[in-house]
Amino acid sequence: MGLGKIFSGVILLLLLTSCQSARKGGNYSYHHNSGEIFHTSYHIKYAYGESLENEILAELERFEHSLNPFRENTVITNINNNLPVKPDPLFMEVFSKAMEVSRVSEGKFDITASPLIDAWGFGFKNIDKVTPEIIDSLKQFVGYEKIWIDNEGNVVKSDPRVQLNTSAIAKGYSCDLVARLLDSYGVENYMVEIGGEIVAKGVNDKGVCWRIGVDRPIDDNTGLQHELQTILSLCDKALATSGNYRNYYVKEGRKYAHTIDPQTGYPSEQDILGATVIADDCMTADAYATAFMASGLEKSKEIASKIPGLHYYFIYVKADSTLDIAYSEGFEQFFAD
Repeated sequence: MGLGKIFSGVILLLLLTSCQSARKGGNYSYHHNSGEIFHTSYHIKYAYGESLENEILAELERFEHSLNPFRENTVITNINNNLPVKPDPLFMEVFSKAMEVSRVSEGKFDITASPLIDAWGFGFKNIDKVTPEIIDSLKQFVGYEKIWIDNEGNVVKSDPRVQLNTSAIAKGYSCDLVARLLDSYGVENYMVEIGGEIVAKGVNDKGVCWRIGVDRPIDDNTGLQHELQTILSLCDKALATSGNYRNYYVKEGRKYAHTIDPQTGYPSEQDILGATVIADDCMTADAYATAFMASGLEKSKEIASKIPGLHYYFIYVKADSTLDIAYSEGFEQFFAD
């Protein structure tokens, strides 16, 4: 779940057409900018009179300077290192949403779980051997209630060892930032995908809502096999996914999944294998996709019922080890014809 990890979980197969389509979005041709950032890939397609790649890259750099914990002298790095820094608006927006999701999910989503993520080999640094004693010691300074913003806008920690990892929400937020940039230029048709998280507006170059494929869980050690579970149709919404069946490692014959339960301190062993979440903004979808992975099917349904406008599609394993799906009321509107 770190920015340093290639995105995983329910991998989205974007059904993109050619890089420079001759079809028109209004009076504009579709541009396709792609590359790598945050140690993952991005694909941004939009209808406009000229390429906005430089402006998009500048916005992504602004994001990195605030929220990339793997880079020196960013806002989040300085906060983790207890250096004096005034949080910028980007950090504040992500922090506020993270605290909100933590409260609603009753702690199953927690950006202070960084030491636990590290311990299990999915974060900034790895601990060679994890023991119950190590987990218990780390949990002493993990908990979203242990960090807050005071009345003067400063970050306050109850323990200086508190560390933040916003990777389970930041990729979605980066999509939102690029989408806002495109909105500011009056772009009416676009799709922004960064590391598997998506914001879609309007239609694609075929004149229909953007088509997004969701992978079926395959227990594949190579991570290369893909089989479509379903295809979704997305207009004017954001989508994010999380899953354990791609991002894991095996040590001494045991599989360790990347979703860490911040309350137990151990990799989550819930029944949900993949969570796809659709919301009005990608930051919200991203955060709840992670929260649902740590909450399990029934608890996730309960959480989702509290959030207006949020839709989910879960792939889960039943007691007899067979797979099944569950989706929220009204999700049928997103199934492609």
